[in-house]
Amino acid sequence: MTRQEIVQAVREQAEGYFDRGEFFCSEAVVHTINEFLGWPFPAEITKMASGFPIGLGKAGCLCGAVSGGEMALGMVYGRSHGESMAAKMFPLAAGLHDHVKAMYRSTCCRVMIKDYDFTSPERKAHCVKITGEVAAWVAEQILADDEFVKRVAVKNCTSSCTDCLGQE
Repeated sequence: MTRQEIVQAVREQAEGYFDRGEFFCSEAVVHTINEFLGWPFPAEITKMASGFPIGLGKAGCLCGAVSGGEMALGMVYGRSHGESMAAKMFPLAAGLHDHVKAMYRSTCCRVMIKDYDFTSPERKAHCVKITGEVAAWVAEQILADDEFVKRVAVKNCTSSCTDCLGQE
């Protein structure tokens, strides 16, 4: 699978979870990225994202998909306790914000959906698209991180070959 095909599969997975009603936006992004990463966290971590849909618990503020995307970035670049922050965390977090704002002119849920009747299928389709875009953007950033990809590939390699990623 090419990088582009992987990113598209992540997009479709996140969109599908939301569209089918299995998860809301933030949950779909977190669950999809955890799955994409090979389940480094238990599936129950998705519960952590449950308060973020519809702009932070229906408050209409920060888009839930963006919140989920920021949590997903934390899965890779976040810290557990006391260690230094990964150099990529803040630039990627700001990059996601800026990417969504450039595409949708806002990261505020109520602004992003203001032209839709909330109960309409068109509004849901719009939010499904945003959810897929965020998940795809996060996956794309992770795949562009050669250091991370090599570390994960070597750790998860089940092949008996000796030339994988130049490893002996």
